[in-house]
Amino acid sequence: MPSQTEENYLKAIFALNEEEKVKASTNAIAERMETKASSVTDMLKRLNEKELIHYKKYQAVSLTTEGERVAVSIIRKHRLWECFLVEKLGFEWNEVHDIAEQLEHIESKELTDRLDAFLDYPIIDPHGDPIPDKDGNFPIKLEKTLSEGKKDGEYTVMGVRDHNTPFFNHLKALNIDLGVKLKILDINTFDQSMDILINDKKKASISKLVTHNLYVKTI
Repeated sequence: MPSQTEENYLKAIFALNEEEKVKASTNAIAERMETKASSVTDMLKRLNEKELIHYKKYQAVSLTTEGERVAVSIIRKHRLWECFLVEKLGFEWNEVHDIAEQLEHIESKELTDRLDAFLDYPIIDPHGDPIPDKDGNFPIKLEKTLSEGKKDGEYTVMGVRDHNTPFFNHLKALNIDLGVKLKILDINTFDQSMDILINDKKKASISKLVTHNLYVKTI
């Protein structure tokens, strides 16, 4: 079995390749893992020896079939635990990520399957992220971000790309949650920041970084 650190690397590589649609280079992985590139290189060599990734020096990394299986399993557990924490224990959506990071490493497949059944087989977590089923299949795919929106366009928040607690806290301060309606009032040509109307009530200005990390659908 991979160690917790190895599992975190596999999850990061999967997220970069499949969700962010960027190459999982050493520097990209280092940035996501908040560590040094030299540490990443050492880990990639170890994962390659375990046949969990395809790795060649100076080239982007991809997961082997087994590496992807492990990564998707971790993602499934993480998102199911987030559902449990919000729906059954009353946590807010901005409070659960770090706790789920700890719970996702519990190995019991039976526990995961029972948790899935107990929650009535949810297909998205509290952040709008799709939850893979026990066979590793994702039910939905989030692709469009608010950064692709147009002036006077109206959108519904479907999920987030950034799962760090400071980002969730920022959204909470703005009263932006899943299902919230956003209307783009203006787009700053200098930095692509936006003036928006939230649920037809509250006006706010948000940065390009925020728009890039909000998944939406057009109303």
